[in-house]
Amino acid sequence: IILLLAAISIPNLLRARLNANETAAITALHTIAIACESYRVDQASPAYPATLNALSSATPPYIDPTLGGGTKQGYTFSYTGSTNTYSCTAGPQTPGVTGNRTLFLNETGVIRLNDSSGTPIE
Repeated sequence: IILLLAAISIPNLLRARLNANETAAITALHTIAIACESYRVDQASPAYPATLNALSSATPPYIDPTLGGGTKQGYTFSYTGSTNTYSCTAGPQTPGVTGNRTLFLNETGVIRLNDSSGTPIE
């Protein structure tokens, strides 16, 4: 009976953790989108930040230092920015364990699956 319960409950717990990580990654991308727009309008010459670290090392910071370091709750965030554009990809640190979906965000503010041509998730 114990083995049967474990066989049923462990996969459900792992799936719940994976879903929580993906939800946290989506929330983090929303945070990055808002932070990038705030950063841009706060500059003397409007420009997006060149790095995530620029958002977390500002005074006051636009995002928390963990996210500014490029990792959060099982996801790795890869960011590039220039004057008029930015893109950020969030991928699971361990696919199938910490998450399944790769997420993409750019200056449009729309979070998509995989890349700029992917399906919007919202």
